[in-house]
Amino acid sequence: MPLEIRVTAEKDLGAFIDYPYVLFKDHPHWAGDLKKDVRHLLETGHPFWRHAERRLFMAYRDGRPAGRIAAIVNQAHNNFHSDRTGFFGFFDCANDKDAARALFAAAGTWLKGKGMDSALGPVNPSTNETCGMLSENFDLPPMVMMPYNPPYYLELAEAAGFTKAKDLYAYRYYTSAAFPERFDKILARMNRDGKVTVHFADVKNIGAAIDEVKDIYNSAWEKNWGFVPMTAEEMDDLAAALKPMLKPEYMIFTRFEGKPAGFCLILPDFNIALKETGGALTPLNLLPFLYRFSRKLNRGRMLTLGVKKEFRGKGLELLLIKQAILSAKKLGWEYGEMSWTLEDNKLINGTIESLGGELYRKYRLYEKTL
Repeated sequence: MPLEIRVTAEKDLGAFIDYPYVLFKDHPHWAGDLKKDVRHLLETGHPFWRHAERRLFMAYRDGRPAGRIAAIVNQAHNNFHSDRTGFFGFFDCANDKDAARALFAAAGTWLKGKGMDSALGPVNPSTNETCGMLSENFDLPPMVMMPYNPPYYLELAEAAGFTKAKDLYAYRYYTSAAFPERFDKILARMNRDGKVTVHFADVKNIGAAIDEVKDIYNSAWEKNWGFVPMTAEEMDDLAAALKPMLKPEYMIFTRFEGKPAGFCLILPDFNIALKETGGALTPLNLLPFLYRFSRKLNRGRMLTLGVKKEFRGKGLELLLIKQAILSAKKLGWEYGEMSWTLEDNKLINGTIESLGGELYRKYRLYEKTL
């Protein structure tokens, strides 16, 4: 059947957003965010697009959607890393190598026309959001803000000439596990002089909590591979999205001698509630959604954990992990996912494994020279 690649106009953004919900309608594991949230992220009014631009493409087989992709130029990334890397994201496709190859080619041509030397992805639309392709353990649903794809996605990317750039690790930690005694002794010694304190976010004054995050975030991650600093506007946008669902236990801060030093963010796996909504809340699914939201969120994810570089080596990372585990137990989680970490971050990966964390999933970022 004839294959056609079309540029998606802004007025047709809905078709681009809807595609994976149709493709995976009956899939037992795939879960999508609410479509309104995806639309907000993709619309050019989102603060990310103040320093980036995109071109959206869709593949059609005999007039029917067969795939989609976004080509992205993130000027903040290229300025920060002094390179000319383009990105692809929001990639979804039927098991159709010709359609996928054509989508990747269209994205690559546009990126090259923008002066980019290579394409990296998937990122949706940056490493500060969901990114990577699931590369193993496909028989479980994804955690909140983590991607899911069937195994053939990797074959599609590799058939189009992409090769591995980096793997991202996800660890599973069961809250019933005992915290190692030797680490408790380290924390006890660390706290003897009272220089280190821990506190939760004041959800009634979320602005103050976000100001503390802003103070820590870009310093804590600046040397990480693929890191892109978030602007104040992007953080404010994220805070607005989190505010309605935030509990104090979700956002944990540590200070050293009264100075902001580190923080971590944990969230319940909202996908449990979102799975049956089809991307939109309706009168028919609202009550089941609210029931799952209030009663069934028995697992979650640690999304971020970072300590400012001047306060590293003092055990603050361990303290934040311990408090996150205590929060998870209080929230009734059976287990939590610590994700993602870089495959070559031996320090944090070794710490998680020493605590009893199980490496149970990997996500791959691909790259290709244009």
